Amino acid sequence: MSADKIVILGVNHKTAPVEIRERLSFSNDPGTPYRELAVIPGCEEFSFLSTCNRVEVLFVSSTPEETEKKVRDFLFNKSMSYEEAGKYVYLHQGEDAIQHLFRVGASLDSMIVGEPQILGQLKQAYRDAKEQNCTGMILNRLMHKAFSVAKRIRTETDIGSSAVSISYAAVELAKKIFGSLKNKKAMLVGAGEMAELAAQHLMNQGVAEVIVANRTFERAVNLARCFNGKAVSLEELLSQLEYVDILISSTGSPDIILHSRDVKGIMRQRRNRPLFLIDIAVPRDLDPGLNDLDNVYLYGIDDLQHVVEINKAERDKEAVQAERIVTEETLKFMLWLGAMEVTPTIVAIREKADAIRRAELEKTMAGLGNLSDKEKKSIDKMSAAMMNKILHHPIVYLKQDDSHKDKKVKLAMIRKFFNLDSENSD
Repeated sequence: MSADKIVILGVNHKTAPVEIRERLSFSNDPGTPYRELAVIPGCEEFSFLSTCNRVEVLFVSSTPEETEKKVRDFLFNKSMSYEEAGKYVYLHQGEDAIQHLFRVGASLDSMIVGEPQILGQLKQAYRDAKEQNCTGMILNRLMHKAFSVAKRIRTETDIGSSAVSISYAAVELAKKIFGSLKNKKAMLVGAGEMAELAAQHLMNQGVAEVIVANRTFERAVNLARCFNGKAVSLEELLSQLEYVDILISSTGSPDIILHSRDVKGIMRQRRNRPLFLIDIAVPRDLDPGLNDLDNVYLYGIDDLQHVVEINKAERDKEAVQAERIVTEETLKFMLWLGAMEVTPTIVAIREKADAIRRAELEKTMAGLGNLSDKEKKSIDKMSAAMMNKILHHPIVYLKQDDSHKDKKVKLAMIRKFFNLDSENSD
């Protein structure tokens, strides 16, 4: 099978802002997108992945260009023109699509490199596709390979071990203060990319609840929904502070949004239960004077930056190794696809040779007079053995590992050599 039939079309946090990604929301019924994709001509096998940070359709099609146009219309629900949608989508085909899928599963393409959630989301997307009978031999093999590549990267590298974002470092610091974040409540003030990252890390550490406060309430609702959290308005910040253990602030406000005098009274209501505050906004959101209050721990972006710098070099080193594994496994899958492409040609050569052998055997037997069944079987066996020996080297040559391009040239030459594609190939 030609690798060019495998296509991935999608958007993610790198190609489309959150306002565009929100337009690509689908109903909670996992069957809905599959029913819509199933009626698109050319979608022979397909799966659909939808997370807070990406929406992708992986499909196999004999007419990839025509099918891609229809899939793009499906993704954007015709809410914008094909050309306008082109500003936000990425399109991977053939070897690039295989490599992209492996990178996604291994979390090399995630907002947080090394985060574990995406693999679970990819596995769920595959389960949904199978339940809707939308997968076949190619997609089944490809998805299982993506899972094994991710497992190999987890086993052979430390890709998920180092904090390389301010948000990750903030959550790691909270972990050091509390020991464990299980059963803790966290509040995010702001709903931008930094808040998204922090929420993802908090969920990784098993926090009991995430509360999102934002000036634009709708944005808070959308982010909270991604993490099964609760949205509140910015005006509710102080009242909510009584109940949370951790607050991470990352708004775009030009002024301080939380003053020491406001928190002093709340600490009495909290009975001095420790409050961990992380200010990752520039300019600062939180009053530096908060650090003077008992049981209030305030950390700013400068406190976290050195953690990130130290760990970034380590993560980059691990990522290089992970990318090498992805490249290696992509080449292996391409060889498997190449073998799939070769198989019909091998079958056709054998069938043609056997048809010629049988026709000539019949003529020969007719001129030999009365032969016993044993003699007929011996001659048949001898002619089959001769045919197999003659075909052995051409078939071994076809099966040899080559680049995708060389394999195509070789196939074309062999098919022409054996006259397999002419209307009358006898």
